[in-house]
Amino acid sequence: MALPAEPCPLISDPHRARRLARVLCQDVALSTGDQVRLGLEKDDLFDRVGRDIEQALVFYRHRVDPALADAQRIFEWAVVDMLVYAHRRVGTHIW
Repeated sequence: MALPAEPCPLISDPHRARRLARVLCQDVALSTGDQVRLGLEKDDLFDRVGRDIEQALVFYRHRVDPALADAQRIFEWAVVDMLVYAHRRVGTHIW
């Protein structure tokens, strides 16, 4: 993901920050293909897609106002919702 060339206004609305985080995590899920499913099955999700998640987080931090309360937590919840919970039917010993 390339960072925008021009500075954009930072997102300070938590709903917009949540939407951005979810879109970025969905992009990670789509771009990594079966790696999310395999990572859940083998309990090594962050070894498999951690680099992609980190890149999404860098983009997110670049766009979201750091003064936004719980900005980091919003992204973390999006990771859980879009990568883990979305694949809740995957057979794994985690659940």
